[in-house]
Amino acid sequence: MRMYDIIANKKNGKELTKEEIEFFIKGYVAGEIPDYQVSALMMAICFQKMSYEETLNLTLAMAHSGDILDLSSIHGIKVDKHSTGGVGDKTSLVLGPLVAAAGVKMAKMSGRGLGHTGGTIDKLESFTGFSTNLTEQQFLENINRIGFALTGQTANLAPADKKLYALRDVTATVDNLSLIASSIMSKKLAAGADVIVLDVKTGSGAFMKKEEDAFQLAKEMAAIGNGAGRKVVAIVSDMDQPLGYAVGNAIEVKEAIATLNGNGPKDLTELCLTLGAHILHLSGIAENENEARLRLLELIENRKALDKLAEFVEAQGGDANQVYHPELLPTASITMEVPATMTGYIFHIQSDEIGISATILGGGREQKEDILDLSVGIYLRKKVGDAVSQGDAIATIYANDLKKANEAMKRIQNAYTYSTEEVACQKFIKGIVS
Repeated sequence: MRMYDIIANKKNGKELTKEEIEFFIKGYVAGEIPDYQVSALMMAICFQKMSYEETLNLTLAMAHSGDILDLSSIHGIKVDKHSTGGVGDKTSLVLGPLVAAAGVKMAKMSGRGLGHTGGTIDKLESFTGFSTNLTEQQFLENINRIGFALTGQTANLAPADKKLYALRDVTATVDNLSLIASSIMSKKLAAGADVIVLDVKTGSGAFMKKEEDAFQLAKEMAAIGNGAGRKVVAIVSDMDQPLGYAVGNAIEVKEAIATLNGNGPKDLTELCLTLGAHILHLSGIAENENEARLRLLELIENRKALDKLAEFVEAQGGDANQVYHPELLPTASITMEVPATMTGYIFHIQSDEIGISATILGGGREQKEDILDLSVGIYLRKKVGDAVSQGDAIATIYANDLKKANEAMKRIQNAYTYSTEEVACQKFIKGIVS
């Protein structure tokens, strides 16, 4: 078998066989197939696209290119959750403790943030002493004991995806549905969970700007998961404005804690309840989503989910007292209000601009090596549909550098657009794909 023939087959619109896909993945990871040949294949795939069978075989080959996490020692159904990323997305901080309190075992691998989307690990490190540097044994023991553990991604989990993504990123071959879906799902399959819930974002702060593209990606990933023998559901949710009100690190942790106290933003609460209800149903803990939702609401009301967050934080070296006293979390020295530029109603908020503003303050990374300021961030005072008078505060900036705060203020003001007429809010949960 020759890589030249595989490239030619795909260039001419032929469907690649399972053997051909496995050959090129194994050869590329082993360093036997050069970048220029794989680049040619990626471009051919972008032009000719891939069938469902090709995409499934590619995903499985990538998943098995390195370690497969063995979760067999964890009792019961194992669950994983993935978000395609967005601004203010602190969902895992609420969802993990919430479903763990209901009896689910959630094994979560997360990364750090890069660009305007924040990383779950960065946010959790707002807790003094918190660490995700767990051994595999510690990770598994914590899941069995607490129901929820979070660790960084292992170096050898789906290594083919790491190599392919780095290559696609510099060869203009990122935006292909099959390549995106296989990249995400290969890591999820390698992580070993029985049930996978996907939060697919759409809108100005999401990777998938168009709703129809988000649904296509959700369907593709659900089909791959089901084809690999996993139970998968995908929720398509709105990211045309930031999720919740807080954007940053410690500030998002505080909002997650408020949500587990029953005082969270409506959109964040709804998303966590929707994802959680499907997790409980697919795990066999609840007969249907309605029963599951009622159970989750009870766990918020009786504070058992909040207690589970404290237990999780303490188990990973963090200060659990900060869960009950979030005012002890990192706090910035400068507070600055962002005034509305006109009277009317908030028509739109350009989500990615809010995320970039948080990065300017020091809350996000431009490069992997950047050190974050966990105390800075933005709290939105007005969201789409809200009435506002000129000069009212539409957001509050928390900063440690006045120059950066002023720069962020200009971007935030430019991110808001207004209407003189009332604005109807969009549907937040766009749909569910299973």
